[in-house]
Formats: sequence, structure tokens, C-alpha cells
Amino acid sequence: MTIRYRMEKRDTPQPLVSPRFIDAAGHRTLYRELGAGEPVVLLHGSGPGVSGWANWSRIAPVLADGFRVLVPDIAGFGDTLARPGERYGIKLWVAHLLGFLDALGIQRAHLVGNSFGGALAIGVATAAAHRVQSLVLMGTPAGEFPLSEGLRAGWFYEPGIEAMASLLRLFPYDQSLVTSDMVDERYVASARPGAQDAFRALIPQPSTQAGATVKGFPPATLSTIAQPTLVLHGRDDRVVPADCGLLIHRCVPRSDLHMFGQCGHWVQLERETAFLALVRRHLAEA
Repeated sequence: MTIRYRMEKRDTPQPLVSPRFIDAAGHRTLYRELGAGEPVVLLHGSGPGVSGWANWSRIAPVLADGFRVLVPDIAGFGDTLARPGERYGIKLWVAHLLGFLDALGIQRAHLVGNSFGGALAIGVATAAAHRVQSLVLMGTPAGEFPLSEGLRAGWFYEPGIEAMASLLRLFPYDQSLVTSDMVDERYVASARPGAQDAFRALIPQPSTQAGATVKGFPPATLSTIAQPTLVLHGRDDRVVPADCGLLIHRCVPRSDLHMFGQCGHWVQLERETAFLALVRRHLAEA
């Protein structure tokens, strides 16, 4: 039997969801909220011009049919502005997300993390396991792996339309998913005064030397995660290699893995229908 993979594209306009602001761990935090039910927090990735809604605007309205969906901008990203002189790192981001849950009176939530957001979800699950009902980790870095073209390009990006288009084309397997509207939106966000400088302050400068590596959570930490965990990864990911997904699956005791062929770093866009089906089933069973 031959299986033909296709990129999933949807042109249905997405509903407008007004942003809200709340104080979380001393940060004026932008977020959007949809639906009702068990809380599900969608955590965005990193990169120039990134925000929660830029990552999740197509997914959140669908998941809101059955769940209370929350889409925050993590501290220092999007419209949750970095505080001058603050030292940003995983401990602060974990504290910020826990503060966000506290501010909304949420004791326990499902965490769905994209890339950097997946690493943040792991950080919360290991620091405050009682606050996490389940995890979905998509394109998430783990262990030590070679510095990828996508990660290097994001740090050295200089705001420009063509530069943003070139950067975004590193993410999906099918580059036609990178639309002019997407490029414009991300470029405008990245070109705000100080935005790229702020991003560079949050993310360590990658080494320019051959053989440079990136470190995520090590196997010993991953093995302590007790929550039901769904691991999703694109086999052809040029930002976070597929081996990271395999490592997470090998280490997390209660994990399931789905590897998508002919798919890059944007599983939620490249395999939207399958992504939603897998996530819905996981959340219902967790």
C-alpha cells in the first residue's frame, strides 16, 4: 500500500479573539482565552516575531470546542515585554507560567508546547509536577544535538521582508506554507524597536564554530516526568532534529510518539488534521 502525504492547508478565516492582559510573576502578560472545560495552555516557540497567537491561531479555536484554551505570550516574547535588567532563562519562564496559572486560579492544566514551549512545559512538569495534568511536546529540543541551520538563522536574523521569508522557509517541509501574510505579520513584529535585541538577550548566541551543539533537558531529567505525554515530531525537521523526539519518547515512561514523514518543524500547520485528532484523544484520555 502506498501512503501519500500531503500538506494540510485551510483557508477558513479564523475568528477574532480579543487579547487580554493579566499580571503574572511581575510581567504584564498578554493572553487569549477561548472555550470552557479542562484548561489547556498552548505554549509558543521562540524566534523573531513570535507570539502565542502567531503559533496557535488556527488550532486554538478548534480545541476550544471541549476545552478551556489559553494562549499566553511567554515573558519576553510577543506583547509580554521583557523587564529591563531581568535575567531570562528557564527558571524565570517556569516561574512566569506558574504565575500565569495562579493569576487565573488554575491549579492544574494540560500543557501543549511547540519547540521552546515544549521545553518550558518540561520545565514546569519537573519543577511543579502537581500543576501539570498531561503534556504534548511538539518539535521539542532534548539532550545534546548539533546546532541546526534554523536555530542559527533565528539568532542572526536582521529585520527585513526577504530575511524573514528566508528564515520561515527553514521551518516547514513544504515551503509553500510560508505565505506573504505570514511573512508580513512576523516581520512587523520582529521590526519593532528593540525586538530583535530583546530576542537575542533571551537566547544565548550560537557558536559559529564547526561542531557546535545545543543542550536541552538531559535524559535523567526526562525520565522523572510522570505525566501522560504525547510526543509529536516531523521527521524532516531542520530546526530541532527528529532524534530529540525519539530521545524524549525513550526516556519519558508514559509517552507515546508520532513521527510525521515529509514534515518539518510546524506539525500543527503541516499536519493540522492529524495533529488535532491526536491531541484531542490524548487530552481526553489523560
